[in-house]
Amino acid sequence: MTTDTPAHWPLAASAFNWSSEIVRAGRPAPDIATSIVSDGIASVIEVELGQLWRSYPDPTDAEAEALRDDLAAVGGRVSIVGASIDEWALPARRRSDAERLTFLLPQLRAAHRLGARGVRLPIGQAGTALLTRLLPHLHDLDLVLFEEAQGRQTPAAQPADYDAIAALDDPHVRVLIDISMLMPALPPTYLDRLEAGGIPAALLARLTDEWRDPSTHDAVMTLLRTGGVPDSVHTLYMDMLVRFGRSDAVELRDVLPLVGAVHLKFWDLEDTDGRVTAPIEAVAAELSALAGHDVDGTFTSEWGGLEWLDDDASEMTRAHLAMARTAVATGAASVRA
Repeated sequence: MTTDTPAHWPLAASAFNWSSEIVRAGRPAPDIATSIVSDGIASVIEVELGQLWRSYPDPTDAEAEALRDDLAAVGGRVSIVGASIDEWALPARRRSDAERLTFLLPQLRAAHRLGARGVRLPIGQAGTALLTRLLPHLHDLDLVLFEEAQGRQTPAAQPADYDAIAALDDPHVRVLIDISMLMPALPPTYLDRLEAGGIPAALLARLTDEWRDPSTHDAVMTLLRTGGVPDSVHTLYMDMLVRFGRSDAVELRDVLPLVGAVHLKFWDLEDTDGRVTAPIEAVAAELSALAGHDVDGTFTSEWGGLEWLDDDASEMTRAHLAMARTAVATGAASVRA
């Protein structure tokens, strides 16, 4: 079995994986980001702008350049910067597109100073009007705006958002696919938390064995609507409606020409029946089969399970990247075979 990933598909680690440590604030967030590289976990990283500096959303050039130089000194670089839009101003009113642009532009400049390939927003959040306003700035700064689709945000569920990107027909706006859309089964550690929280055994059995069955989703909704979800696991329960998908990679085929980067989302490292590696292999195979297409960004390890696990982020990310490296290579090789 090959373990050589395509050279043009760099693997990366998301600094988001260290969110728990960043919140504890035992050391500065930029130092944590730099340590991902200096500790040999990954030489390419994604960062969340809102986690790095108190000056967010308008960090200084000096702050961005210092992190860029610190990373370069240990052989690393930033790939994609997680940006955001604050949709509301005070007193409470929704921001206009002009105000949303003003909120975003300093983040774009910071990403440029960091040496990043692009910035990331949730798919559909910007909207066509703002995307049109952003394009000249993306061109000037040579940045790609990656619109991230995850969980249940499939092309079938949100066709207008994918169509808007296609209509722009500009390589500076691409889709970022998060493989949480393609979960073949739920993470065992997640199911353990639901069980400990009092979710009925009958539903747990369906969640364990029949995650992709549409009737399982109906059962999930029924328990929610009837008030049967215990308060202690209510937030975790909602992950099944928002963050966990049940699609197949072939359902992405029509939008793959728009894809510029991939989040290799993982929750824990239990790979029974390929629940961690199978989606990685499937996306790598689909992208490899797409002649004449290449990604602009990275294949990034992103740990979502920190919401309910307190494992060491460095150990989890290092182990996941080892699994991902083999899975990406296997998926790509399956097309060449």
